[in-house]
Amino acid sequence: MLRLSSGDTLLDINPDVAGSISRLTRKGVDVMRPTPEGATDALQTACFPLVPFCNRIRNGKFVFEGHKVQLPPNLGDGHPHPLHGQGWRQPWRVIEATSSRAVLGYHHFADEWPWEYEATLIYELRSEGLRAFLNVKNLSKATMPVGLGFHPYFNRKPDSRLKAAVDGVWISDEETLPRNWHAGVLKKDWTHGDTVAHEITIDNAYTGFKGRAEIYEGDRLTHTMRASPDCHWLHVFVPVDGDYFCIEPVNHMPDPFNQPNSGLKCLKHDETAMVWMDIAFHG
Repeated sequence: MLRLSSGDTLLDINPDVAGSISRLTRKGVDVMRPTPEGATDALQTACFPLVPFCNRIRNGKFVFEGHKVQLPPNLGDGHPHPLHGQGWRQPWRVIEATSSRAVLGYHHFADEWPWEYEATLIYELRSEGLRAFLNVKNLSKATMPVGLGFHPYFNRKPDSRLKAAVDGVWISDEETLPRNWHAGVLKKDWTHGDTVAHEITIDNAYTGFKGRAEIYEGDRLTHTMRASPDCHWLHVFVPVDGDYFCIEPVNHMPDPFNQPNSGLKCLKHDETAMVWMDIAFHG
């Protein structure tokens, strides 16, 4: 475990579990969902990086510039659609660390994902909040498709509310893959602020994200999340019975190889792509 500090703010990082955030506290209070002791799965952490793609790819199959790709499932429980790339299932190495800044790296050698790449994750802790950077460099000779994002978990309370400007939502099918796009408000009006709790699980990609999301407890603003200008999608996940919710800034939509204008980048040899996320504290 790697600990950063700045004033009364502490950040615990677990390089061995996806380079994830284990815990982020301010004045002894958890800013994000804390990771259970001994957890070894990124899905149990406070936040983890998404690289080199975000969310699901239908049955792991796609063709890109002549490459026929078949990715293995990586979620378990018989789920056939691999998600979130490779970085969240692998350990990261510590490249450098100071009291308030850490740089981690993950090197992927071509396998079922037939491109070699190097990902770098930077955490910078400040008294007023956290900034995280995620970039990827294509080391293959062939052009590589790339998508990036972050998967933060926030504590959910009965009066938790979310405000984030969006212009529509992808309605998911029974396998949580995008089926059709709905313009404007559907069930939740995030643009004007709405309660997080819902009678069914929310697991949808919202479009037209303006890069700023606010979290409230009732009428009190507690956190602001900001993200890169190219993170035009905000994936919101709210399980019915959970004590947490996720708001994931990402730069492409789910199942990107099967949708037009999905947001995926195409990196030539030695080209890089980068996204960032800020989490600011209030009160």
